Amino acid sequence: MLRVAVWGTGNMGATAIRSAVAFPGLQLSGVITSSPDKAGKDASTFAKLDRPTGVTATTDVDAVLSDCDAVAYMASGDIRPDDAVNDIERCLRAGSHVVTPSLYSLYDPRSAPQEWVDRLTAAAEEGRSTLLVSGVDPGWGNDALAVIAAGLCTRIESIHCQEIFDYSTYNQPHAVKVLCGFGGSMDEMPMMLLPSIPTMVWGGNLRLIARGLGLELDEITEEIERLPLEESVDTVMGRFQKGTQGAFWLKVIGKSGGRERIVIDHITRIHESCAPDWPYPDQGVGDHRVIVHGDPELTITSRADVPGGTRADGGNTTAANRLLGALDWLSTQKPGIYDGLDVPLQTGRPAEVEAQRWAH
Repeated sequence: MLRVAVWGTGNMGATAIRSAVAFPGLQLSGVITSSPDKAGKDASTFAKLDRPTGVTATTDVDAVLSDCDAVAYMASGDIRPDDAVNDIERCLRAGSHVVTPSLYSLYDPRSAPQEWVDRLTAAAEEGRSTLLVSGVDPGWGNDALAVIAAGLCTRIESIHCQEIFDYSTYNQPHAVKVLCGFGGSMDEMPMMLLPSIPTMVWGGNLRLIARGLGLELDEITEEIERLPLEESVDTVMGRFQKGTQGAFWLKVIGKSGGRERIVIDHITRIHESCAPDWPYPDQGVGDHRVIVHGDPELTITSRADVPGGTRADGGNTTAANRLLGALDWLSTQKPGIYDGLDVPLQTGRPAEVEAQRWAH
């Protein structure tokens, strides 16, 4: 059993706690929080589990690191990337393998800031530890699945990794209103859609897919279309007013030889009534797709649901499981930084461990 600590108790932290408790071959050993008011609470409180885990949250980072093999770092790095790097470096030096979605630039370590790569590599070598960074939208859909799908085709014209979501049931006000800008003025561009931010977040995924398929990208461009609400709508987060931002279609485009080759699309609405001419999910409020335009024309659609949660919660769960499921493989590798193409989706756990995955 690998002893896994979860750093962070927010949306992804809670998801990682659920996964660490249930995932075969893993044992939840600690929970780190930066909030003193959360310290002392059982991990089940954050993950909404039926039974106590016996593991309580703490602000004592050193105590947790002294009693774990790995850390699922789920604290946000959106507006505090330097702090996130410092935290992850600390874990690696302490000898803990680390998996995290928090550092967008490290989705593709080969194009990441060299200072970060050097620091984290040195920390991993000192601690004899490893690091995997992969996304939450979900990361496996924007790297490994795209490469696997392309491997089923004779010829490739282009690849689209597409997320289509209605956020009316996604009760995350900061992400929805501040980062994505829903309910905000059409005269103000939200943080997520500011020039260069989409490339910072998803450019690594484009480069990773290109590398996995032997393609060299010449440039990465961005296209954004936004539409206002034609009528006011009610959601789990309250009312969103007519005339405010109601939908956006974001494209991050990798080009080679002047042609669009790899595209990451986000088609996002605050309500199903918005942008009726844009693509909708096949069913429910959202899905993820990998579309390979080529021979054959191939579309793989994925959707995930968890009991009592939204489809976004389901997607987050698959992303967390991708990260936590990589730990047994990472623990056998030489120290260093790994990416979504390095780590197999099925990591070859022993049969007796895999058997625990079957529900009773």
